[in-house]
Amino acid sequence: MQFGIFTVGDVTTDPTTGKTPTEHERILATVAIARKAEEVGLDVFATGEHHNPPFVPSSPTTTLAYIAAQTESIILSTSTTLITTNDPVKIAEDYATLQHLAGGRVDLMMGRGNTGPVYPWFGKDIRQGIPLALENYALLRRLWREDVVDWEGQFRTPLQRFTATPRPLDDVPPFVWHGSIRSPEIAHQAAFYGDGFFANNIFWPKGHFQQLVNIYRERFEHYGHGTARQAYVGLGGQAFIRKNSQDAVKEFRPYFNNAPVYGHGPSLEEFTETTPLSVGSPQEVIDKTLAFREEFGDYQRQLFLMDHAGLPLTTVLEQLDLLGEEVVPVLRREFATNRPADVPDGPTHAGLLAARAAEAGVSAGEAPGTVRS
Repeated sequence: MQFGIFTVGDVTTDPTTGKTPTEHERILATVAIARKAEEVGLDVFATGEHHNPPFVPSSPTTTLAYIAAQTESIILSTSTTLITTNDPVKIAEDYATLQHLAGGRVDLMMGRGNTGPVYPWFGKDIRQGIPLALENYALLRRLWREDVVDWEGQFRTPLQRFTATPRPLDDVPPFVWHGSIRSPEIAHQAAFYGDGFFANNIFWPKGHFQQLVNIYRERFEHYGHGTARQAYVGLGGQAFIRKNSQDAVKEFRPYFNNAPVYGHGPSLEEFTETTPLSVGSPQEVIDKTLAFREEFGDYQRQLFLMDHAGLPLTTVLEQLDLLGEEVVPVLRREFATNRPADVPDGPTHAGLLAARAAEAGVSAGEAPGTVRS
């Protein structure tokens, strides 16, 4: 089981001070947060991709490469990579390069994006969002798995005898999650390829995301990749933690009330009752997160949104201390209890390399290539 954090990279005014960070400050804060995540023992740091204010992560590979140079063990991922508006050739080359620089500590989450104006900015039509996602990803898989590609589709110019460079590290492409808020087609796509499915699991009631995960698990088994419970599931979540519940609610309320995404609607109490948002003591966050297993089955990756809504960097770093020291160790122990032996671990480059060697009938110790630290 992997635990980590993801950021959407919003630049939001702190409602308690009136201070709005500059883009420069927010970008540097992202790096500091990623480094802190590794320091407190988390497994994954993921950044979104946005091309519009008030967000700053328009170039995830640049940011993640910079973080890779300052970290040693944490997996670097995205949340998400826009498979619809990015050229699959550029995705293949950018993330293979990042994979080499990070010693294999890279995977990524494909998503359509939920900001309509982005599509025409990159010459695409939002009405073609699902077909774009399906076609572009089909090409991306081939670019990572075939040395020479001949290809023709609907949405980009054909490729003739094309080789994407560099090739993936150890000839093992990065693991791919497909992220979705609402689209069963994306859950089906993830299952078809035997990839991972990441349910956003924030903002909306759990029943909505349960449906998507159930579709994915059922189709994963249908396509012969394993049993439904062996499918690779990741979940999002939101948390704000203080030593006691009253302090957490009091401190977080102004941020909740003014947040662009969920402010000015249901109350904080209503929202925490009906969605995965958890605001309270470490034990309350633990209890709510452990309930995810009852709702979704055993899964591989849990990411928390911790740095949104204008929270200052000092507060976010304090949150990560609490998450890493008091919440995640308990979650690791409890999620490991009674976990079926056939449920796979979270994906890593070393694990993918070993699986390829096993499929080839070679012991992991004799596998070609090396996993660089």
